[in-house]
Amino acid sequence: MRTTFKTVILFFLCTANLFYVQGQERTNTADLKAAAWEKIAPCFVPPPQYEGKYGDYRSPMKFYDGKEVKTPEDWQKRRKEILDRWNGLMGEWPPLIKQQEMEVLSSTHREDFTQLHIRFSWLPNEKTEGYLLIPDGGKEKKPAVVTVFYEPETAIGQGRPTPYLDYAYQLTKRGFITLSIGTTEATQAKTYSLYYPSIENATVEPLSMLAYAAANSWYLLSNVPQVDSTKIGIIGLSFGGKWSMFASCLFDKFACAVWADPGIVFDESREAINYWEPWYLGYYPKPWRKRGMITEENPAKGLYPKLVAEGYDLHELHALMAPRPFLVSGGSEDPPKRWVPLNHAIAVNQLLGFKNRVAMTNRPTHLPDREANEVAYSFFEYFLMYD
Repeated sequence: MRTTFKTVILFFLCTANLFYVQGQERTNTADLKAAAWEKIAPCFVPPPQYEGKYGDYRSPMKFYDGKEVKTPEDWQKRRKEILDRWNGLMGEWPPLIKQQEMEVLSSTHREDFTQLHIRFSWLPNEKTEGYLLIPDGGKEKKPAVVTVFYEPETAIGQGRPTPYLDYAYQLTKRGFITLSIGTTEATQAKTYSLYYPSIENATVEPLSMLAYAAANSWYLLSNVPQVDSTKIGIIGLSFGGKWSMFASCLFDKFACAVWADPGIVFDESREAINYWEPWYLGYYPKPWRKRGMITEENPAKGLYPKLVAEGYDLHELHALMAPRPFLVSGGSEDPPKRWVPLNHAIAVNQLLGFKNRVAMTNRPTHLPDREANEVAYSFFEYFLMYD
């Protein structure tokens, strides 16, 4: 076969052009990652008045017998101790549903993405419906985010008219595949949560079962051909914030998480930080206490009082995230003073050799605003899309 000078030149030009395009793509990705970092970087720095303050919270860096955690190897043992202790207190999960079968109920093309109304198993004895949103174009695998709330329609922009709650829609517009789920029937019944095997005789705290359901949602997403299973995050607000926090802390396949104003630690002075309610960590068979603050006439029951009496708090679960990054999108329930419990998670990450893994934004209102959400979306872009 005869090779001409013209052929060589054409080959050189095509190859050079390919390298140029690939180089441009790498440069553009680097620029986008830098822009995302610029938005989120300040959120990893505690205000000076809270820096290095640990409060009265029991240190995750000590085993329950008082022995100190000194090495990363020690931390792996301590991490298992925390996870085993909390799972033992809250109730052990049934086996995860790893082989998911997704039933597509309908398919709609919206703007520049496809919206699938789906049904799948989130409990061993129960299926749920949700929405899978897949952006148009491209054959490469994409990062994904699970969104959790009282019902799945709000996150896709077709539910409550309240602004800035459409997490799934906004993330899909930014190139993420999203799965929106929610406890529609339980919300309508004002039981809110998930009860296994039944609401009459639950053997696992309901908030832990929400985490279990989210873990099964992870397996559903991981089986979607277009999804990069190493890059799946989770986000939720309020009730959904508690849900996303417990899910990401108890199930380590979530690569990162955003917890929007859930109340990240126990606080009995705030009615919305109501972990004592039967649908969170205070389960007992009905009839239930009247919803509201703990009083002598209306005491907390179930596991929650035991947790408080024995010195447990949720900062121990935060530490289970290390070294996976998380962002607290704080509002009225999670003001800047929450950096005190968060400092414990920072200390664990420092032991493991990581920094910039614990972040928080703050706003005065419980509901998110544009600025808070832009940081949340940039957080996912930085750690999932450009990482």
